[in-house]
Amino acid sequence: METLGKALLVAGIVLLVAGACALLLARFGIGRLPGDIVIRRGNFTLYAPIGLMILASIVFTILLNVLRR
Repeated sequence: METLGKALLVAGIVLLVAGACALLLARFGIGRLPGDIVIRRGNFTLYAPIGLMILASIVFTILLNVLRR
């Protein structure tokens, strides 16, 4: 049970850092990139951050490749 508690604490800290990074990036205008799709019809809004997903994929791929070596 102690291991589960530690794992939950680490997961919480990771989520906290990820949320703080997302807020900071939104302040710098990274939240809306070219390639992001926004569809508004009536009171329905669909937001698909394709540009952000591609950028995050590239950054995480480079980071993981650096950490594995």
